[in-house]
Amino acid sequence: MKFSSKLSDGVHILAYVDICQDGDLSSNAIASSIESNPSLVRRMMSRLKKSGLLSSQPGKVAPKLGRRASEISLLDVYQAIEDNQKLLHIDEKTNPKCIVGGNIQKTLTNVYDQIQADAEKSMSKVTLQSIIDDILVNNKKKQELKSQK
Repeated sequence: MKFSSKLSDGVHILAYVDICQDGDLSSNAIASSIESNPSLVRRMMSRLKKSGLLSSQPGKVAPKLGRRASEISLLDVYQAIEDNQKLLHIDEKTNPKCIVGGNIQKTLTNVYDQIQADAEKSMSKVTLQSIIDDILVNNKKKQELKSQK
């Protein structure tokens, strides 16, 4: 089963832009942090920009958040970055003559739609700011552990 890390990478880009705002914000630097390639980062940044989550000026390597981190939800990033916004997918090739194969799609559609709604409701409650705060706390703890050694 293939999974997408686009949401994670999108959040990574936004958090990096906010935390490292006085540093190197080039697609190369961000790609190095994600361990990806700069062209992928530029495409993702373009999508984030189109959705208003990121802003930039032509000819300048100084992207900024499009609004305050406390006003950007995980759902906002998900909707901006993911091509297929369904978390769960139904196998459409089942035997319609079988009691299960003939009814599973409709049954699972209802269940999956509810799971999708629940997940989106949860994602809307998580802000980029809370993620950034957690990153900074974890980094501080990591630095303290290093200094104790």
